[in-house]
Amino acid sequence: MSGGWNTIESDAGVFTSLIENLGVKDIQFEELLTLDPSELLALQPVHGVIFLFKYPTDKPYATPDGPIDGTFDHAASDKIFFAAQTIQNACATQALLSVLLNQTGDSSDTAAADTVDIGEKLRDFRDFTMVLPPEFRGEALSNSDLIREVHNSFARSAPFVDETQRDPNAETEDAFHFVAYTPVDGTLYELDGLQPAPIAHGACSRDDFPRKVVDVLQRRVARYETSEIRFNLLAMCRDLRVRARAFGDAELLETEERKRRAWRFENALRRHNFVGFAGEVLKGVAGDRLRAGGDQAVETWVSESLERRVATEKAARARAGDGDVHMS
Repeated sequence: MSGGWNTIESDAGVFTSLIENLGVKDIQFEELLTLDPSELLALQPVHGVIFLFKYPTDKPYATPDGPIDGTFDHAASDKIFFAAQTIQNACATQALLSVLLNQTGDSSDTAAADTVDIGEKLRDFRDFTMVLPPEFRGEALSNSDLIREVHNSFARSAPFVDETQRDPNAETEDAFHFVAYTPVDGTLYELDGLQPAPIAHGACSRDDFPRKVVDVLQRRVARYETSEIRFNLLAMCRDLRVRARAFGDAELLETEERKRRAWRFENALRRHNFVGFAGEVLKGVAGDRLRAGGDQAVETWVSESLERRVATEKAARARAGDGDVHMS
């Protein structure tokens, strides 16, 4: 493989722009703030959801005998896209592809109105990998220059850190993981590349998906301590601008266009390396201080800044027990 994979944020604007850059048409992501079926119903048609959670290291979610919730469906890998996760940091893109590549019209329950146009390049990738077993599909995904480069283009700029070369002796941090839930051929599937097979959660029509997936997610969240709030849920739905144009809803259309402009701005900031800019600002401020009061003024300014930083860090540590939300 010619390069590594970097961490990207669980963010609706990131995921929407990512799939658009892969060639997907008329699809977007929306963040869900509550586990309430009404939120999903308002976005119908919904193709699936991406769930981010703290990965449990002390209580395995599944054993060789099966998962805690649902059942392994080994035969499903022959008819739906399911890939084993073979590389670190790729699980976000793998989860969204697990939804997309199962919404192409190849399933018997996918009506024309619910079909996703994934574009020529992803269609070719799907056609190539569907004849492979899940572990080789994962290898093909990990080695796809197109998918990796688009994924990495949404990583935050980190000029001094290479996330693909982590220190094995560094302090262990909490691990977070993405999985996908999507209805395929009348069954609700949980698609997690760290598991040996798709996990079936029972019969599920597309109309039933909002209610049934929320039931599954509520059971999953309930297995954590009540103090654990670091979860994130994104729904994959039709581009809301398509709905606005179809119904002539100018207000909704303007709201969605404004949202897209904000996403473009935020994604541009993520890509930009501000080290040079910050250096020039610092040199300018230091020059002003020198001209105003000489070396002593600069030393005083630096000392006061360091004191404020120490005070801020102490305050942050004091709040650490209040449950800050982690976005991977």
